Amino acid sequence: MVAMDESSSRDRKAIEKVRVWDLPTRIFHWTLVASIAVAYLTYTYSEALGDPTLMYHRYTGYLILILVVWRLLWGIAGSETSRFSSFVRRPATAAKYTANLANGSDRHFLGHNPLGGYAVIAILAIVAVQGVLGLLTEEHNGVTWGPLYFLVPSEQRAMVTGWHHSFFYWGVLAIVGVHIAANAFHVVVKREPLVRAMVTGRKPKMDYADHDAPPKLASSALAFLLLGVAVAIVFGSIKLIGGRLFY
Repeated sequence: MVAMDESSSRDRKAIEKVRVWDLPTRIFHWTLVASIAVAYLTYTYSEALGDPTLMYHRYTGYLILILVVWRLLWGIAGSETSRFSSFVRRPATAAKYTANLANGSDRHFLGHNPLGGYAVIAILAIVAVQGVLGLLTEEHNGVTWGPLYFLVPSEQRAMVTGWHHSFFYWGVLAIVGVHIAANAFHVVVKREPLVRAMVTGRKPKMDYADHDAPPKLASSALAFLLLGVAVAIVFGSIKLIGGRLFY
């Protein structure tokens, strides 16, 4: 009987979970994933969608910029594991983690590991650059343009438009590919449920290098207040500069 009780206790501990990602962080992550895919599809198949002015593509671009600003705000005022201060570490720390990862002596992290922290910054920066380039773009058909295209001298607009097109492949898709490969490595080789955790918000309870206790989570109400602030920042900035948001 005692042996059975001990076995049951071990089983309970084996499946015990700890909260890591709050709902706003997970919404941001998967909405950004979907938005990047939609942005590509609405550009590539705009004619088939009956959208020669790329309206759907443009609105998706607005959404992506709003998401980036929202994540920046949440990285300052959000939950403990979502704050930049909790996962953006010194380059030396990331280098040491990389060396430990190579020799198999790395420790598990509840939030982003030192390399993952830099990946988050890279993704936000690259997606932001792509979105801003979209604001400045004028398409070849002469009826499609970003709301701030007039800031670019006419003789340079084709060049900026080319940057917007090519940067999607060697910038956005490149960092997305690296991110997917890194997650696959951690899931398959290191047996860390990173993808599942970004869906459920939980990880198995164990000894983590970055947290001795469950992290403090900020309220979702604050997150959605900051989302409203992000909308105001993106749309307000475009209007303040003189851009036309909807046409």
